[in-house]
Amino acid sequence: MVDVEILDPRFRRYVMGNAPVERLATGFRWVEGPVWFGDAGHLLFSDIPNDRILRWTEDGVSVFRQPAGYANGHTRDREGRLISCEHGGRRISRTELDGRVVTVVDRFGGKKLNSPNDVVVKSGGTIWFSDPPYGIQSDYEGDRAESETCRYVVYRYDPRTHELTVICDEAVHPNGLAFSPDERTLYLADTGVPGNPEPQGRIFAIDVSEDGCTLSRARIFADINGGYADGLRCDEVGNVWTSAGAGVNCYLPDGTLLGRIRIPETVANIAFGGRKKNRLFICASTSLYAIYLNTCGAQEP
Repeated sequence: MVDVEILDPRFRRYVMGNAPVERLATGFRWVEGPVWFGDAGHLLFSDIPNDRILRWTEDGVSVFRQPAGYANGHTRDREGRLISCEHGGRRISRTELDGRVVTVVDRFGGKKLNSPNDVVVKSGGTIWFSDPPYGIQSDYEGDRAESETCRYVVYRYDPRTHELTVICDEAVHPNGLAFSPDERTLYLADTGVPGNPEPQGRIFAIDVSEDGCTLSRARIFADINGGYADGLRCDEVGNVWTSAGAGVNCYLPDGTLLGRIRIPETVANIAFGGRKKNRLFICASTSLYAIYLNTCGAQEP
């Protein structure tokens, strides 16, 4: 397969010779944040500089919301509602089932958040999100502003108590987030210092406590030489699929790099979806791609 690089023979079980990479749509400015809505049969994703959320179906692409607060990453909560990271609003928002958009959280200690980037919801309903400065560094993906918190961390928000806590401060610029299928490990992408002429992103693996309230034993899970890890997701057996510059890398839970899927543009975010959750959607620069795999996205506990 011209789209696949096999680095470990175990990778062959996950890719199929008759399932190539497909470009589903193009002509955007910079796309991120794919999230699958199986009940509606569509994928939502962000075109950040154009300040819009787009909807993809097999019939094509349409605008879901514009303006969209320069939305970046998305996920769904346990009620099926859309949870979004907004650069413009410097907030986590929620789209109610009746279409209303409400603020979940936008401040920590009375100070504005930076520009929430990626978000995941744990089985108990808590919302975990990264807060790097990318959306306030220019007027391209948000509104240029100074950081009020002066720190780039991962937060945990409990919607029952409305408590917002710093859960992790290990990364230079925290970015993509994903839980392992059993939720005992949090994977965190660190995009490091932007503008580095020799980009080298990394992924942390961090233990989650049984009560889901604390993290411990952060360690380097993978180094992405010559590219950045941005968005990442786990499959049903715990493999980690992550953006890695000009492709998508696949790692075993022990950190072994199995192989990569080559993409002709710089990859930002990924998401499993499709009717059987065996289709990997890939947001890369100006286009949306997808590939069918012989594995499915992790099922939430």
